[in-house]
Amino acid sequence: QVQLVESGGGVGQAGGSLRLSCAASGRTFSSYVRAWFRQAPGKEREFVAAISWTGDSTYYADSVKGRFTISRDNAKNTVYLQMNSLKPEDTAVYYCAARKLRVVLSPQYEYWGQGTQVTVSS
Repeated sequence: QVQLVESGGGVGQAGGSLRLSCAASGRTFSSYVRAWFRQAPGKEREFVAAISWTGDSTYYADSVKGRFTISRDNAKNTVYLQMNSLKPEDTAVYYCAARKLRVVLSPQYEYWGQGTQVTVSS
């Protein structure tokens, strides 16, 4: 059974940092694109960041560019999202996702985690 499990969410201060992890199990995801999306109350799920299966290419939403960093460790089947300079508008449920080969910025991903809450206080 394939599972993506996020961890590392919680409450952060504006200007502070949090690091999310997403561990995959049930299959090897080394050839899969990994991504993070987020969904705030009353809003649609939106793209945050993605990383190619090689790790050579990364993609970011304009709203997080320069503040967030996505990385992956294929040996651990894990993807990370380092979030710095947090803002209250970063408050959302963060989801990790995976799909084969091609990066897309829309939620057209094959596998999803259950989500982890990130709350940024001002």
